[in-house]
Amino acid sequence: MLKIGITGGIGSGKTTICKVFETLGIPVFYADTVAKQIMTTDTILMQGIKATFGAESYFNNGTLNNKHIANIVFNNETELAKLNALVHPAVFRAFDEWDAKLPKHLPYSLKEAALLFESGSYKMCDKNILVTAPHALKITRVTQRDGTSEAQVLARMSKQFTDEQKIKMADFLIENSENQSIILQVLHLHQQFLKMTE
Repeated sequence: MLKIGITGGIGSGKTTICKVFETLGIPVFYADTVAKQIMTTDTILMQGIKATFGAESYFNNGTLNNKHIANIVFNNETELAKLNALVHPAVFRAFDEWDAKLPKHLPYSLKEAALLFESGSYKMCDKNILVTAPHALKITRVTQRDGTSEAQVLARMSKQFTDEQKIKMADFLIENSENQSIILQVLHLHQQFLKMTE
């Protein structure tokens, strides 16, 4: 079974694209959602977070003290890098466990991750898709979706590679703008992936 990575900058609409793949029966691993879940279920990760950021990183009931962590890593690249160095390997482990449980007859699975290239996890995939969209459209989508300001969106974008950087690393592109059919683009890639597994 092929492992296909899929990513895109904030506001690119990569989740929407993943939903189209899911309608074709392709399973999708949502790395960012899993990352939040395993911070309270993966004992190795939890021990690492406590050792790095203090026992107060968790409440007595085992839930994550988000405010404590955010105060440490917010606007501190060094501390954020420490957190990512703990979380990314745990997500890799979770993906391997998830992938091992999939039915063997499936042609491929998707791993959706915002930081697919930044974290290096694209190297664990056979091929990688980048979802792109015009810069202004991405900002509009995020401000409308999250109720955030343009400045906040730009600050989040600055922490990710640019589309230009990612295009050099991607094997396939899907343009999620107003003037291209995403369904046709997904179907085209789907057929290519099926041929690769024949």
